[in-house]
Amino acid sequence: MFDKIKKGAQKAGQQASVFVKEGSSKIASESQSFVQGFSLPGEAEKAAKILASFLADPEHPESALNSIPKLVLQRARGLAVFSVLKAGFMFSGKAGSGLVIARLPDGSWSAPSCIATGGVGWGLQIGADITDFVVVLNSEDAVRAFSMGGNVTIGGNISATAGPIGTGAALQSAVAHPAPMFSYSKSKGLFAGLSLEGTVLIERKDANKDFYGSSIPAADILGGRVPPPEVASRLYEVIEAAEGVDESGLPENAYVPTANGGHMDVRSGGTVFDAEGP
Repeated sequence: MFDKIKKGAQKAGQQASVFVKEGSSKIASESQSFVQGFSLPGEAEKAAKILASFLADPEHPESALNSIPKLVLQRARGLAVFSVLKAGFMFSGKAGSGLVIARLPDGSWSAPSCIATGGVGWGLQIGADITDFVVVLNSEDAVRAFSMGGNVTIGGNISATAGPIGTGAALQSAVAHPAPMFSYSKSKGLFAGLSLEGTVLIERKDANKDFYGSSIPAADILGGRVPPPEVASRLYEVIEAAEGVDESGLPENAYVPTANGGHMDVRSGGTVFDAEGP
């Protein structure tokens, strides 16, 4: 009887090992396919939609109360916009892709450079979830980190904090001495306040080469030595429109929408972590 139980346990262990190995390989493979499946034109279109969801709508100025502040956008030296798919069963795998652009000396925006992130980890996670991120680059050092053609580790070689939202004079103090990067995230259309600490973003040299026709360094793309492509025009239009939102007459306030249609107030210039329920 004992031998039978022992053999059964050994067989179950072997099956579990195979399941773990195959599951891990499948997640890694699917993560790679998720990243490689997006061309630069597709990334530009996706980035425009994501960014529009984080910025105020000129036709509805009141939307500025729960958006990335106009002041933050106007002072930005660059923007990284990307989405991350996290999925798994027993293991969690994630893969993400997007692009980064930089503000040029004349105030215009550079051509986009494709970026990606990914990884496989432990932990119970059943199902899948997509989170959108906007990272505001507040310094030339932050832009330079994305221009070097290597990996950018959030919290490693460059730090980031949760960015402020809303309007009002309090924003002046919030942006007086900002971190090199402000991060914003949304899951299922709502602000998520997720940390990017430890996230590694890499340049997608393959996607850049496929679109631009040669191996152009990220430094040249973000430095303005490559003309902004027509496929990114919608992205530039979204930024320009948000920078022109009329905030006069709006209260010095901010709030975070909730899943049930209500909202949680945030002090002016605060982050989603400052939200207070009713």
